[in-house]
Amino acid sequence: MTNAFDRETGLAPDRKLCRDVLVLIPAYNAGEAVGGVVRETRLLGEPWPVLVVNDGSTDATEAMAREAGAEVVSHAGNLGKGAALRTGFEYLLKTDLAAVVTLDADGQHAPSEIPILIERWVATGADIVIGTRRRDPAAMPRLRILTNWISSVLVSLSAGTRIDDSQSGFRLLSRRVVEGVHTGSRGYGAESEILIKAARRGFKIEAAPVSTIYGDETSYVHPFKQPLKFTWLILKSIVWRFDRSDT
Repeated sequence: MTNAFDRETGLAPDRKLCRDVLVLIPAYNAGEAVGGVVRETRLLGEPWPVLVVNDGSTDATEAMAREAGAEVVSHAGNLGKGAALRTGFEYLLKTDLAAVVTLDADGQHAPSEIPILIERWVATGADIVIGTRRRDPAAMPRLRILTNWISSVLVSLSAGTRIDDSQSGFRLLSRRVVEGVHTGSRGYGAESEILIKAARRGFKIEAAPVSTIYGDETSYVHPFKQPLKFTWLILKSIVWRFDRSDT
């Protein structure tokens, strides 16, 4: 696949950019759902490579992902979502692809909405596009609404820009962000760390509305511990303000 983007601006000369995207699915014990997520992505008929990073699952995640047609990289043990994302980002940087779209393996994100993020990216020239969910009590548990709101407020304050759904794992990152923003968090905090560091480095962040989907899937985000973890993350971000190792 040819390099369709300008490394200085992150923009493409034509719509071919829409096709130069890696779909990255971090997965941990998602054997019941990951195959469906991969198949739905491939049914869109785009030439996007689909990479599942199997983060030390003890179930059939790896087998189900391969059977559905994804390329799979497996960790020997469970290292955390942040580590799984970094493995996927390393894969991206070995290619000429212009961006990565991340989505969860448990079915909380609709693969059919991937084009919404890509179209927003092309239209705005953003470096990050976050798939932003409505906080609808009919679709999202009330406790999750509260923790999502608190986390988003904290991340927005630290980033210096409004971010309405900082906990959405459904997002597009341009190659420039992947190359220029490095994270140390191993768990779910890596997603907020990316947003905070990217915003402080002047990368443009946009939002795109996506569906709010909650089913019987298991969440590995603890509803009570998570706000405390984000408070610690914000405190650490004070140090990041003076850290120039990623620039």
